[in-house]
Amino acid sequence: MGNIITLARDSLTNLVSRMGTGRDKAASSYYAFAPLTDAELLAAYRTAWLPRKIVDIPAFDAVRAWRDWQAEGDAIEPIEAEENRLNVRGKVFEAKVKARLWGGAAIHIGTGDADLASPLEIERIGKGGVKYLTVLSRRQLNAGELDRDPASEFYGQPKFYTLTAGTTAQVQIHPSRLVICQGNAQPDIDLVDGQLSWGDSVLQSVMDAIKQADGTAANIASLVFEAKIDIIKVPNFMASLANEDYKNKILERYTLANTAKGINGTLLLDKEEEYEQKSASFATLPDVLDRFLQIVSGAADIPATRLLGQAPAGMNATGESDLRNYYDRLSAMQQVEMTPAMHRLDEALIRSALGSRPADVYYEWAPLWGMSEKEKADVFKTKSDAARALAGGNGQLPLLPIDALSEALVNAFVEDGSLPGLEAAIEEFGTLAEQEPTEAELGAAATPKQSTRGQLAAINRKARTEK
Repeated sequence: MGNIITLARDSLTNLVSRMGTGRDKAASSYYAFAPLTDAELLAAYRTAWLPRKIVDIPAFDAVRAWRDWQAEGDAIEPIEAEENRLNVRGKVFEAKVKARLWGGAAIHIGTGDADLASPLEIERIGKGGVKYLTVLSRRQLNAGELDRDPASEFYGQPKFYTLTAGTTAQVQIHPSRLVICQGNAQPDIDLVDGQLSWGDSVLQSVMDAIKQADGTAANIASLVFEAKIDIIKVPNFMASLANEDYKNKILERYTLANTAKGINGTLLLDKEEEYEQKSASFATLPDVLDRFLQIVSGAADIPATRLLGQAPAGMNATGESDLRNYYDRLSAMQQVEMTPAMHRLDEALIRSALGSRPADVYYEWAPLWGMSEKEKADVFKTKSDAARALAGGNGQLPLLPIDALSEALVNAFVEDGSLPGLEAAIEEFGTLAEQEPTEAELGAAATPKQSTRGQLAAINRKARTEK
């Protein structure tokens, strides 16, 4: 009789094979949370290369290109100098590493205030008001009672943190004085035991994959010592082992035989003894190890080309798409996680550098993916061709005023760095519209049949002069 299959609540059940029943082989499989202790996390980070790279690489890549400040006048240099004085970039990197390893970390904004339990009043920070930045891990900061007021900007976060490091008395710190960095964020803090408001270590969810990869590599390494085994068959071997003299002689006998084999490559055996070799095959072992390492790469969400430092495999493979996806994810993390977390620090930094808060000061994260020189040249050519078409090249009518197009092109080339030194050159020599037209340009501009970029510029300049 055929198998009886029923469908119940969108779940496939087979009574004969026991699939979907209480006796299903997969019925007892479930996920259990076994938190890694601080000692285990520290040992993994200090002794194994995979855990260390998984923790360090995204933290380093997130601050590698850093950010570009935008402001009018000479406000950028003081801000960058203040960043260097406080080592903001290094502190953020340190905090990200500790957050990824321990599950959470914070940067304390030190302003010299005696009462750290009160909110930080950023508006009162003057020039040089930020004295220091201190990185604290979640092992040094204990989260206090959660803020349950939906109207509070700190809703769902601790109302205060208690600093327990050092020999001094415990100090309460208001969350506005801290830049909070998370590891793997908790989905719901009400369902999590242990440290409230802190996340999990990034190693928590990938440790099983790391152990499997390390275990596979260790077994392959031990197999190297068993790559070639000599097998010698001795007549009446087991029956003669009861004799103690025989055991000593047999050990001496084959020690001498192996010595002779190592010296001159000759193995001396009795006529009745049989000898053979067995070799282990390593043909598929690299593929097995690579597959386990790929699982680790996927679990850590880091491309194998970045995590393992290996060249992409496969025909015409460059690994470019994987790295682009990875850098796109880091760029999104900078915008979604790091920018909001660093908001108060940045506001305090601007005031500490300038003594005030100009409204036009802001920053942009520098691109993580850099174009090659050929790609930059192709982009420049594309922009130039488009500008030529808009300006009425090849005898076509212009689509945009030449002055507006010129100013837009100058801004575009300055921002993307296509023409280094262009901004300084414009300040020294002026734009095309600001230069006096030559007699040849004015004469050419009087000819209605031509509408080149230079003639349009001359016409515009002549009209402004007449006005």
